[in-house]
Amino acid sequence: MPPLKIGLIDLVSKGPANTLWAKIMHANLASIMPQVIATWCEQEGHEVTMICYTGYEDLTKELPKEVDLVFISAFTQAALLAYALSNYYRKQGAVTVLGGPHARCYPDDAALYFDYVLGFTSRSIISDILNNCAPQRPVGIQLSAGKQPAVFCGVQERWKFIEPTLKKAPFLQIVPMLGSVGCPYTCSFCIDSTVPYQPLDFQTIRSDLQFLRTKYKKPWIAFHDPNFGIRFEDNMDAIASAGPPKSFNFIAESSLSVLTVKHLDLLQKNGFIALLPGIESWYDLGNKSKASHITGVEKVNQVSEHVNTIFRYVPYVQTNFVLGLDSDSGTEPFELTKRFIDQSPNAFPGFSLLTAFGEAAPLNLEYQKQGRVLPFPFHFLNNHLAMNIKPKNYDWVDFYDKVIDVTDYAFSAKAIYRRFMHTHGMATKWMNLMRAISSEGWGRLKFYRQIRQNLLNDKNFRKYFDGETQELPAFYYNIIKRDLGIWWQWLPETALSHNANAYLDKTVAG
Repeated sequence: MPPLKIGLIDLVSKGPANTLWAKIMHANLASIMPQVIATWCEQEGHEVTMICYTGYEDLTKELPKEVDLVFISAFTQAALLAYALSNYYRKQGAVTVLGGPHARCYPDDAALYFDYVLGFTSRSIISDILNNCAPQRPVGIQLSAGKQPAVFCGVQERWKFIEPTLKKAPFLQIVPMLGSVGCPYTCSFCIDSTVPYQPLDFQTIRSDLQFLRTKYKKPWIAFHDPNFGIRFEDNMDAIASAGPPKSFNFIAESSLSVLTVKHLDLLQKNGFIALLPGIESWYDLGNKSKASHITGVEKVNQVSEHVNTIFRYVPYVQTNFVLGLDSDSGTEPFELTKRFIDQSPNAFPGFSLLTAFGEAAPLNLEYQKQGRVLPFPFHFLNNHLAMNIKPKNYDWVDFYDKVIDVTDYAFSAKAIYRRFMHTHGMATKWMNLMRAISSEGWGRLKFYRQIRQNLLNDKNFRKYFDGETQELPAFYYNIIKRDLGIWWQWLPETALSHNANAYLDKTVAG
């Protein structure tokens, strides 16, 4: 078989981006698996063109041209752009493949618009597609390896595809790496809760870090592990053997239970400058924060003390919260979060609205059984633009009142000033400031206030939230049309809606 012309498209953005934050950081959010697949395809002897869409490129000029096969990687928020691009390429005779989180969360919907939809992807699956590159219509084929690969291409193997993306980042360039896949915790709302934890080869980590020292004076590296540091000593030994102390700047997401004083001391010595622990709730999910037997104010005090301890070793900490969990009721959860913000003023609070991403997590099936999942278009399912689960203990307006209140508190001028003054180092001060005044802080606040206004003044808008109608409000329709721009004409007519209970239907049918 002659070599195929293959395109790979990593959709970091779902449409044009015009914020300073996006300009500086989107190129640093590239996914690892598209780079791995691009490498595998080249190693199989095929001609590969890869782009990472950050929102600042002109897609009409950047897209791979005259290809036989196109792989697209997308989070659910970029699914509609992915569907439009698939339609565009299929009209030209190309075979299209979808991978990434959306393919795992909504495989049945994605199969309506792609020839192949990939769950966990092994090299053998990619080889099968390359050897049988043919359209699969009207419904695509779903393929999954059953678990994550045991071996990924390292940074050195992927460098050809990493470097062009990082050149798009004007100041800070952060290389993506993996030390492990899966997660040992079982948070029922999380996509990784059912994925077995497995560490990757520590020798590969060491050699990749040594390679990066030939490219940068002091490389910045982000570990994409769902929970970094479970095999803590092995990770630290691999890093320490790759270069002298403080040869790297590392960013990692880890649980508070891992971040003991002993571990923090080693993290500091090995160059970790940013950590993202998950707090999630003041009433639930305590195993990750070493607070499984305490709740409420007691948990706030303990977690705040722990976070303040982390700051003695690491200059930047983002604490992650999920708003709208069933364990929450009344004003107390929000007031406790405000109390935490006061007690740990230098921590950057990351808020997510509870979201059910298809069949990604066990809890989603329960939400569907209860009839609480709403069919918000994928475009808004990114943990903050829409909460697609009807809250258990709140009226919608009441819920948004409280979300607005805590968001306003977290990103008020007073809170931003306190965070700025309590944070050490200009880079971390700048990072906090830019995030607060961009779409993540003030931008979300503005959007939430508009949602609340619509809930009060637009009866049809409110009926959509209450599940009384599935007619998409014009407010959302117009945003999608604006964001897709020229690609709106390629969006399949049926793509704006999806079966929000597909997971339940499949389970019952099975």
